[in-house]
Amino acid sequence: MSAAGAGSGERWAVVGAGVLGLTVARRLASRGHQVVLLEASAQVGGLASAWTLGDVVWDRHYHVTLLSDTRTRAMLADLGLQDDVRWVETKTGVYAGGELHSVSNSVEYLRFPALNLVDKARLAATILAGSRMTDWRKLEQQPVDEWLVKWSGRRTFERFWLPLLRAKLGDGYTEASAAFIWATIQRLYAARRSGLKKELFGYVAGGGYARVLERYVEVLAEQGVELRLGTRVERVEAEGGVGGGVRVTAEGTSEGFDGVVVTLAAPLAARLCPGLSSDEVGRLQGVSYMGIVCASLLLDRPLGGYYLTYLTDAEPRDDAGDAAAVGGRDGERQGMPFTAVVEMTAFVDPVEVGGHHLVYLPRYVPPDHGLFDASDEQVRALFEPALRRLYPDLTGDDVLAFEVSRVRQVFAVPTIGYSERIPPMVTSVPGVFLAGSAHLLNATLNVDDTLGLVDELLESIDATDAADTEEVAV
Repeated sequence: MSAAGAGSGERWAVVGAGVLGLTVARRLASRGHQVVLLEASAQVGGLASAWTLGDVVWDRHYHVTLLSDTRTRAMLADLGLQDDVRWVETKTGVYAGGELHSVSNSVEYLRFPALNLVDKARLAATILAGSRMTDWRKLEQQPVDEWLVKWSGRRTFERFWLPLLRAKLGDGYTEASAAFIWATIQRLYAARRSGLKKELFGYVAGGGYARVLERYVEVLAEQGVELRLGTRVERVEAEGGVGGGVRVTAEGTSEGFDGVVVTLAAPLAARLCPGLSSDEVGRLQGVSYMGIVCASLLLDRPLGGYYLTYLTDAEPRDDAGDAAAVGGRDGERQGMPFTAVVEMTAFVDPVEVGGHHLVYLPRYVPPDHGLFDASDEQVRALFEPALRRLYPDLTGDDVLAFEVSRVRQVFAVPTIGYSERIPPMVTSVPGVFLAGSAHLLNATLNVDDTLGLVDELLESIDATDAADTEEVAV
């Protein structure tokens, strides 16, 4: 990258057109740069992309915006969509003891039969303590399960915290530090700290993230950003010679840029950038990821009326006749093949999805899990009967559509001491910057935390520009 400064009209490439890549491209273009946005798939959005389920177009994965998600709300305002956000108070359910229970308010929580009064008191104390803690570095050195058992007790951990951890991390929770649950509590308490009386969930009417992404593409086009879909980047490397620069090779073509931002998962970034140092490659390849296999169901009837239902007595299992075909592993405990039930239309108006009802069944698994190689029919044979065990009056005729999304690298698990091994944003290759889920420190995987990386990235670019300018001046 040249030493001409952040507003010099340089030529930049952004690799990956998820929400992060789209936002980076917009911000760079706003600084006067020429920006090319490269995306391997045929559509933008990444994890936030939309798809067709039956005759309905909606999000491929479940997303919500909290009132306290200031970055996301600012993004929606920037796109002119703030008046189209619908805010809803949701209900939360827990499947325990073979029954569904509502735990949507303090009274229902006190009545929750899976925990006694002592358990509930310890749980409340744990959440309060987590909301007041500021030294996350100590928490980062403790396994999340050990910390929660210490504060809440074994029974409360197994009946309350474990289902939540599985719903967020699958079996990857065994690698996570206590900083993960601290970040989760901090986000949930953000509304109260900001003076809001309650936390509401929001969605964009008229299409959800499909509408957000459509508007984003329009805005980028107005800014002159060149969007290249279906373009798989193969190499990002220093161009060399006088003036430096970065060369990007994609689909058999090669061209130079002043700077490149790679927003892909850490292992992919390591493979794309052959000039990285051994330490940088080690950090990138050392990130432990969880992937997701998520079934989307379109139903002609509602389920329990809860946006999110945790499964306390339903540990993950693989059981579809041929366990090897769907990634079964010796010793896996019996239970449900998915880790939560997300009834989107308990939150989103069913009118948005043609008067039907939309349900997600997520399962977080390691990238090498056999479920990624299972067919949609095998996943359906595994998931649908399990769902009917939870809702016995649900029949096969009630399922209008069933589709499966698979992403091998979704969330970088915040392992013990992660901040000491986090990959750098500014690389040893001049002009090459990295930004992705691996850079989320003390955060949960959501759009708002992801958008927080943009400011951090731009600050890093500015600092590099300033250092280059000073070096040239000397």
